[in-house]
Amino acid sequence: MADQSQQSGADSTSTQGVAWAPAPPRKRKRHLGLWIGTPIGVAVAGVVAASLILIAPGTAVAGVQIGGMTPGSAAAAIQEKLENTTIELSGDGIDATLTGAQLGATVDASSLASAAYSEHPMWKVGSWFSDTKQAHVTLDHDAAEAALRAAAPALFEDAVDAAVTYDADSEKYTVTAAKKGAGVDLDAVASALQSAFDAGHTTVSVAATQVATDPAISTATAKATAKTLNSVLGDAGFYVGKERTVPVDREVAASWLTVTPRDGSFDITADATAIDKVVSTLAKKIDRAPQNGTVITNTSGTVLSTEKETLDGRKLGDTSGIAAAFATQLASGDGKYELTVSVDKATTTKISRYAVVDLSEQRAYFYQNGKLWNSYLVSTGRAGHATPTGHFTVFAHVGIQDMGCVAGYDYCTKDVPWVTYFAPDIAFHGTYWHNNFGHVMSHGCVNMPISIAKTIYYWAPNGMEVTVQP
Repeated sequence: MADQSQQSGADSTSTQGVAWAPAPPRKRKRHLGLWIGTPIGVAVAGVVAASLILIAPGTAVAGVQIGGMTPGSAAAAIQEKLENTTIELSGDGIDATLTGAQLGATVDASSLASAAYSEHPMWKVGSWFSDTKQAHVTLDHDAAEAALRAAAPALFEDAVDAAVTYDADSEKYTVTAAKKGAGVDLDAVASALQSAFDAGHTTVSVAATQVATDPAISTATAKATAKTLNSVLGDAGFYVGKERTVPVDREVAASWLTVTPRDGSFDITADATAIDKVVSTLAKKIDRAPQNGTVITNTSGTVLSTEKETLDGRKLGDTSGIAAAFATQLASGDGKYELTVSVDKATTTKISRYAVVDLSEQRAYFYQNGKLWNSYLVSTGRAGHATPTGHFTVFAHVGIQDMGCVAGYDYCTKDVPWVTYFAPDIAFHGTYWHNNFGHVMSHGCVNMPISIAKTIYYWAPNGMEVTVQP
């Protein structure tokens, strides 16, 4: 039992008095493959990402290799290549070198680069090493001409523009003809630069060829402008309806106008301030009271003449803004400014007139509106020269003339005054060779005292009816 007890104690002692070494920790597995693979994965991702924004290898535009570039970098490279292309200019006494940049040469590099990327992205392996693209080259006209003038001044002669000026003596606008100039053929230079750029060359030789250059303003343009301006001068004025009530003198109108060369033509402007000085005087010239008129008719009411003109009254409206509006109108080539007026209508009185010559009474009766206006003793044709009877119409007035005095007539009377014809070779007229009125005396005409003949001359218009009764 003791032994057992000792054994048991020993066991107990070993259990309680002795510390056991802890079990060693479990070894962790090292994921070397993951850590080693991460950089490779990043690199692969970068390649994939780059393939999405870069142009495929081997892609070229006009000889410029743009593979592996972004569209932005490619555009810059294309333009840079063009700007650095050298043009060797040659000719008599000319030996100059220019660059594309000096000529203002450009291409639409952005569109070309974008199109190259669109058609040949890096990720699209089948599009690698594409054919070279060509680009349209343009020159800045002003920059190119300035550079060429500096390089070859002997080839340039300035063109002279046509001019339009007002000539006070003739009171119209006249034209000075244009003259052609000379310069270097820009088209030839552009064509040579285009060919070099398309071929991917960095240098090109160009023969400096002189060509005629047109003026900015042609003679034809100047003539058309002068024609318009002269039309303006001819029509210039302030109108009431179709009446040029207040004409504007040609020289005054020309003083309002300014003709300025601009962009291959002429700008025409008018001075509203100067025009306004005339506008301020318009009312005195436009405003008037109505004037009633009188017309003479035959018995049917047909108007034969105007004894007193009928004029409607009128009053000028608001004048504010007329000067500015007329200035604009003149600049457009229209010299007729129509005024706004209020109208006060006038009336027209009609007076009918006719005459009756009574051979038996040797008296002429003159009627107005059907009532006797006046009557006078007269002398009509004697035997062999009787005054014809019937209905006639006044057709001519002659202030003074010889009667007879030619072959076929048996009489000659000089300087017969105030002759009013109403039938062939038959007229009322003044008589100075007798005073026997009331008796037949004439060669067919109706003789009257001179003062009476003058009255009838003005009283009886052409078309007035005359009846001669037995």
